[in-house]
Amino acid sequence: MLTLEKLIYSLTKNMSYVAALAIMSMMCLICADIVLRLFNHPIPGTYEIVGFLGSFVISFSLAYTSMEKGHIAVDIFFQRLPFRAQYILEGVVEALNLFIFIIATWQCAVYAFDLKKHEEVSLTIGIPIYPVVLGISLGCALLCLVILFNLIKAVRRIVK
Repeated sequence: MLTLEKLIYSLTKNMSYVAALAIMSMMCLICADIVLRLFNHPIPGTYEIVGFLGSFVISFSLAYTSMEKGHIAVDIFFQRLPFRAQYILEGVVEALNLFIFIIATWQCAVYAFDLKKHEEVSLTIGIPIYPVVLGISLGCALLCLVILFNLIKAVRRIVK
């Protein structure tokens, strides 16, 4: 199991690098667009591209943030509970998270294939939309794996 966990950690870290690259690309594109607007030559589709890159930033960084416990948590209530109750509550929350993100993964994939079937493209520059939605589904699927491992860890702590 430790090897699989290392593999998932490696995948999430690499996805976070892709998210960082997307942020840098957004920054460069916006700066270039601002400069070119001064010379009356804006970059067509900047708004759409930034939106697509933003969806990659969010979906590709979810799993790594969850793996590193980098999200905001309210611990004031949980710290006052006994350790066993904390672990049980953590397990319940992880199970609910897993359920929600399995549905999100599934529905994003269904939506992406529907977009592909209907050949939907962005309005300004005509980029196909389905790869972006598939990317969101991929990010959610990786998050599901991280949540599953967190749930297994929580169940192990409850059993001990």
